[in-house]
Amino acid sequence: MQKILVSSCLLGTPVRYDGTGQKLVHPQITTWQSQGLIIPLCPEVAGGLSTPRAPAEIRHDKVITNADEDVTAAFRLGAKKALQLCMSHNIRFALLKESSPSCGRNTIYDGSHRGIKVAGMGLTAALLERNGIKVFSEVQMPALLKALASC
Repeated sequence: MQKILVSSCLLGTPVRYDGTGQKLVHPQITTWQSQGLIIPLCPEVAGGLSTPRAPAEIRHDKVITNADEDVTAAFRLGAKKALQLCMSHNIRFALLKESSPSCGRNTIYDGSHRGIKVAGMGLTAALLERNGIKVFSEVQMPALLKALASC
């Protein structure tokens, strides 16, 4: 079985911007953990951001906090570290947190900090996909399981 990169927050680790986790409860996660197949990572923390931190959204190809601070460099560094981790572990699949400016697979927030979601990908999800790593969000567990079964 292959190792899988998983957003740390989905494992319950309190690394989200608000200092919480958002644990994904799924029996397959428990199985993968017991088999040592999960490689956890929070790209934002890996990029040097603290927990908690100001909420950030993608606006015009930059990641901007609700206080208008440009944190793009930290998000890009975290994305590069995620890719390096995948390459070093020969990871071909990732399970990332939807709507995050790092990990969003299908949706991200629109950059206005008003809670409006739009179609788009976070920086880490996009970098991984560009490098051949299949990215799934927590709402796509069935698709991830199907993809893994076909390997």
